[in-house]
Amino acid sequence: VQLVESGGGLVQAGGSLRLSCAASGGICSIAAMGWFRQAPGKEREFVARILWSGSIRYYTDSVKGRFTISRDNAKNTVYLQMNSLKPEDTAVYYCAADRGYGGTRTRSNEYDYWGRGTQVTVSS
Repeated sequence: VQLVESGGGLVQAGGSLRLSCAASGGICSIAAMGWFRQAPGKEREFVARILWSGSIRYYTDSVKGRFTISRDNAKNTVYLQMNSLKPEDTAVYYCAADRGYGGTRTRSNEYDYWGRGTQVTVSS
């Protein structure tokens, strides 16, 4: 499975960005997709997760009400709509694919495939 992220960039606080993650190869093995992020000097942290069926979505508390994860199965693409961005959202954002069906899998080692990441920078 190959994952390619896009949509990152520089935005002012309060602004919005939409990240995309295009998946290819071995799609049938994927049960869920997730977004993680890693800020400089910090560990990679979970952001959001969606089952490939779209029936379950899960978010870390710091982004609830601001970020929305969605998927387009016809395009094999997962999105992360980020609104009301804050400087503390600045990080490299990674897309990940999980072959497991657990609804709230938030640890990076539970995911099987990773993209290379896209930088999101929020200025104050």
